[in-house]
Amino acid sequence: MKLPRLAPGKGADVGLLLEGTYPFVSGGVSSWVHEIVSGLPHLSFGVVFIGSDPKDYSPIRYQLPPNLVHVETHYLSEQPAPHRHGGGNKNQAFEKMARLHDQFREPGSDIPEALREAVAEVETKEGIGWRDFLYNEETWHQICASYHRFCTSPSFVDYFWTVRTMHGPLFKMADIASRVPPFRVLHSVSTGYAGFLGSILQQRRGCPFILTEHGIYTKERKIDLAHADWIKDAREELSSGLEEDRTYVRRLWVRFFEDIGRLAYAAANPIVSLYEGNRQRQINDGAPEERTQVIPNGIDLERFTAPVLGPNQPVPLVVGLIGRVVPIKDIRGFVRAMRGVVAALPDAEGWVVGPDDEDPDYAAECKDLVRSLGLEGKVKFLGFQKPDEIFPKLGLTVLTSISEALPLVVLESFASGVPVVATDVGSCSELILGRLPEDREIGAAGAVVPIASPGEAAAAMVALLKDRQAWAAARQAGLTRVRRYYTRERMFEAYRAVYTQALEAGGGRDRVRAS
Repeated sequence: MKLPRLAPGKGADVGLLLEGTYPFVSGGVSSWVHEIVSGLPHLSFGVVFIGSDPKDYSPIRYQLPPNLVHVETHYLSEQPAPHRHGGGNKNQAFEKMARLHDQFREPGSDIPEALREAVAEVETKEGIGWRDFLYNEETWHQICASYHRFCTSPSFVDYFWTVRTMHGPLFKMADIASRVPPFRVLHSVSTGYAGFLGSILQQRRGCPFILTEHGIYTKERKIDLAHADWIKDAREELSSGLEEDRTYVRRLWVRFFEDIGRLAYAAANPIVSLYEGNRQRQINDGAPEERTQVIPNGIDLERFTAPVLGPNQPVPLVVGLIGRVVPIKDIRGFVRAMRGVVAALPDAEGWVVGPDDEDPDYAAECKDLVRSLGLEGKVKFLGFQKPDEIFPKLGLTVLTSISEALPLVVLESFASGVPVVATDVGSCSELILGRLPEDREIGAAGAVVPIASPGEAAAAMVALLKDRQAWAAARQAGLTRVRRYYTRERMFEAYRAVYTQALEAGGGRDRVRAS
C-alpha cells in the first residue's frame, strides 16, 4: 500500500507522533489510533512513525481512513544526517546544553526554560548538530568531565559509547522536526522518542502538544533495562534490577528515559492517562498535576450482546482467560487456580483463548503444568478466537496478569454480560469496583484478587459461580458500568473536545486544508 503524503507546504489538523505502533503493528495502541482517526472524520490527521529498524515491522496492517492524509516513517537504526552547520565556535551552545544536563539532575528545576535555550537551536547554525557532537572538542571535554565526576563502575569505553548511543536518536528527532509538515496540533501517544519529538516541535513552533499514555513509558523501560543483557554489569551479582544494584550505565539509561519523559511532560497540555493510577504515576514522574486528566478507552457496544437469562438458568461453569500465552499474563497462575475451581466444582472448565506462538517455551510449560495437575480435559488451550463468539459461552472472565493498563477484554466481557475476576493491576480495580463515588454505587462487577495468588483467585471464582444471585448482581453491574462510562462514543466525544480546545488555542477554528 502506498503511503499518503502531503505536498510541500500543506498541513493537517493533527499530527500523530507514534513510536513503534500504527500503522505497521496491529492491536493495542495501534487499534486505538485507528479508531480515533476513523471516529473523528471531520479532522485531518498525519502520522510521523518512529521505529527501531525497517526489518522489525510488517507491511501496513490497516486500511487507512481517508482523513489520514500523511504518513512518514523514520528509523532509529538510521544515523542522523550531519548538517552543514557543523563546525565553528559553539561554546555558547555547549554551555546551554551543559546547563540543561545539570538541571536534569536537580528535581524541580525549570526544565521548560532550559529546554527552550538548549534544544530550540539543535541542528541550526547557532546550535549543536550531530557533526558537532561527533567531532567538536567540547563534546569530548564534557564527556570526560562527566565520566570523572559521576561514573563509578564501567570502563570509559563503555561510558563513551553509551553516551554516543543515547544522543544519536535525539539529534535524529531534531532533524525530523525540521521537516515535519505544518500540523496545527501535535499528539504523541507516549513519552520516549515520540514525546521528545513533540517537545521539540512544541518549543520551535509554539503549537499545542497533547500527550496520551496508555502505559507509562518510563516504567516499561525501567523493567526492560533491569533485565537487558546488552548492558554488561561490572559484577554479575549486581543484577537484581533494584535501583541500588544497577551499575552506572544501567542507571544512566534509566535516567535518560526519565529525563526525556520530563521534557514531554513539560511541553504537553493536556497530559492524558487511561485511569487514575497512571495519572498519579505521571504526576510522580514530573507531570504538572493541573494538566493531567483521565480519558478511559471505550468499546463498540454493538459488537457484543448480553444474552437474556431466565431466572432459573444456571451459570455456565466455564471460566475464560482471553489473552496471549505469555508470562506477563501468568497463565501458569490461571492453571493453578483452576485446580481449586475444579476441586470445588468438578464440572467446571477453564479455557485459555489466545495465541500461544509468541513464547513457545512458556506455552509448553503451561501445558505441562495442566498435565502434571491432572487437569487434562478441564483446562483447554483454544488458540485465537473471536471474543464476541467466546463470551456467550462463559460464566466468568479471568485475568491473572502481573501487569495491565486498561484491558479492553474486561470491558468487552462486561458488555457481553460476563462478570470478571482479575488481579489488582492497572485499572482492573477501577473497572470492576468503580472509580468515582457514583461509579462505585453501581456495585462490583466481579472480584479483584492479589497478583500471583491462585488460591484467592480460585475462591473468588467459585464464590461467583456457585451463588447465582451474586453472579447476576455482578453481571448487571458490569453491564451498567460499561454502558455508562466506557463506550467508544464517550471516548470520541472526550477527544473531540480535547482537539477542539487545542485547535482553537493554536489559531482559531479554520482547519488546515490537506488539498
